[in-house]
Amino acid sequence: MSVMVKESPISETDMIAEAEKALADISRIRDGVGRVIFGQENVVERTLVAVLAGGHALLVGVPGLAKTKLVETLGVVLGLDSRRIQFTPDLMPSDILGSEVMEQDETGKRSFRFISGPIFAQLLMADEINRASPRTQSALLQAMQEYHVTIAGARYDLPAPFHVLATQNPLEQEGTYPLPEAQLDRFLMQVDILYPEIEAERRILLETTGIEDAKAQNVLQPARLKEIQTLIRRMPVPESVVEAILTLVRSARPGQGNAETDKHVAWGPGPRASQALMLCTRARALYEGRLAPSVDDVRALAEPVLQHRMALTFAARAEGTSVRDVVAKLVKGI
Repeated sequence: MSVMVKESPISETDMIAEAEKALADISRIRDGVGRVIFGQENVVERTLVAVLAGGHALLVGVPGLAKTKLVETLGVVLGLDSRRIQFTPDLMPSDILGSEVMEQDETGKRSFRFISGPIFAQLLMADEINRASPRTQSALLQAMQEYHVTIAGARYDLPAPFHVLATQNPLEQEGTYPLPEAQLDRFLMQVDILYPEIEAERRILLETTGIEDAKAQNVLQPARLKEIQTLIRRMPVPESVVEAILTLVRSARPGQGNAETDKHVAWGPGPRASQALMLCTRARALYEGRLAPSVDDVRALAEPVLQHRMALTFAARAEGTSVRDVVAKLVKGI
């Protein structure tokens, strides 16, 4: 994640006017997604917060919980150029990035031409990302961080906005490769998808087993999404929220004076976690109709932002302690 740059000052009146316009757009986005994805309000909120904050998200859940459907729906609703890559053990980096081919013109002169891969999209769905080898997963590292790729020494910029929404099944471990820590850290949030509530599942049964399924409709354009993302970066952040973020992230690192962390955590989150919380708390505030984030936003987003950026000690895992348990205790301290 790039270092935040201070934006030019904006008057409070203009900020309110822009925020009200953005709220109307976000409301239409929520309605558009809600026509296709039933229930799972928390999942939709966190995924949209990641996109509105300009980042990437890792969606983790068992099969059949509409992970793929959610990503497809977001692509249509937000008007983004979307591509899907089904990750498999034999997938190669060139299958993602593209490759150079040699061509010969009518004079016999030979030259290389770059054929872009599916990563050149505004919304890339990396389906079952942990099924590809680390070599292939590494093809995403530069793109997710720097928003360009380098092929044969030449730089190719990615479309803007650029988002990666990856899916992962937490049950199947055979034939999969754990995501490297550097790869995990590039995801703004890890969104865990649980089973739907009974009323949502009843609606799923009634509305998705007929002749016609609900279809997503476009309500926004990519340029407008970029404007909202810029507005979020301009939103003021109270000092109390900054201190809460610093306290939370630093307390999750061993050797910082927190006995619980020293006992259970092998390594903790870096500054990118603080940046992610700063952006996501702003996005969540706007998503809920507020002009500034609060400490409650930090508490609500602590788990999805921190859980994939920490690792427990062997002793903690042997005791049955989870990262979520550790984060929940740390949240009580802010």
